Amino acid sequence: MSRQVFLYDPPERFVAGTVGLPGRRTFFLQATAGPRVTSVALEKTQVAALAERMDELLDEVVRRSGGSAAVPAVVPTEVADTRPLDTPVEEEFRVGTMALAWDGEEQRMIVEAQALVELDADSEEDLAEAEERLLQDEENGPPMLRVRLTGAQARAFAKRALDVVNAGRPPCPLCSLPLDPEGHVCPRQNGYRRGA
Repeated sequence: MSRQVFLYDPPERFVAGTVGLPGRRTFFLQATAGPRVTSVALEKTQVAALAERMDELLDEVVRRSGGSAAVPAVVPTEVADTRPLDTPVEEEFRVGTMALAWDGEEQRMIVEAQALVELDADSEEDLAEAEERLLQDEENGPPMLRVRLTGAQARAFAKRALDVVNAGRPPCPLCSLPLDPEGHVCPRQNGYRRGA
């Protein structure tokens, strides 16, 4: 079976969002173009890492171009997106690996999110070889979401993604772990349960 690639070049909308209550949220990347909507699930830490790395890459593009690249320093108001995810949110796959790149000729950020794949291997060397083969197999690899964004779209995605990550449960002032509405067992208090 050939690899399924969900390509958005360019998307009308590419956002990170959540479904569920804080503490029990499921994180999604969602790309939209016309009637087509693709939603992929991932971990909160993956969303945060993607947003931070996007900002770093955009800053580097601006620095290397001497400010001539089509990348805004802040999110332009016309591309800021605060709407919720498009419904129904139907998960195409769970993200395993992600990649970022900048296409200097087209002035586009390329985001790739590849499905999580379980690999059977007897040793770490076998596992590394299997992963390498899988990543290089363009035709038969796992499903992938590939999105090409303008600098402004990428900046807007990164800001919204960080806002979504930070909109969860507030951190404990002592241990910085998220406070649970049912009470928080704080390691700095030797397990003493604090109310939220």
